[in-house]
Amino acid sequence: MILADRDCDAGMYEPKSKDNKLIMMVGLPRSGKSTWALAQGYPVVCPDAIRLAKTGRRWWGPIEHEIWATARTMVRALFLAGHKTVILDATSLKRKNRDDFKCSQDVLWDRYVQIIDTDVEICKDRAEKTYPELIPIIDWFANNREIIEPDEDIKVLGLIKNGETIFPR
Repeated sequence: MILADRDCDAGMYEPKSKDNKLIMMVGLPRSGKSTWALAQGYPVVCPDAIRLAKTGRRWWGPIEHEIWATARTMVRALFLAGHKTVILDATSLKRKNRDDFKCSQDVLWDRYVQIIDTDVEICKDRAEKTYPELIPIIDWFANNREIIEPDEDIKVLGLIKNGETIFPR
């Protein structure tokens, strides 16, 4: 089989412009982040899925460093493969987690957030039906989330509050 000329050779692709967009989901567990992310039609990097694929478990502390390193590598690889938009499906409620996904010098991207602001009680009700062990984690995130500061250089793509689009309208 002879391949036609391609605009992008994944082995040699070097994005040098900020045409690339990383959309980081921001929201509590069971808020609707994954539902929104999957509906967009872009590649999705999900640390929860990586964890399940590697361990068969929803959580296992001893390999968390590996899960997040894999997620960062996947984001970078998807841009190197020529995708212009990638979604990170994680809570992203802590600045450190958002900072871990800054672009590198050779693979550039702008960071955006899609905020899914679902009431804590709704998230806990959803968890009760599917994964009750998440309830204390939802409470922890609700009490320890960090606002996005202007110096983070992150743009807000949109805000959905309890299923209603607030921004953009």
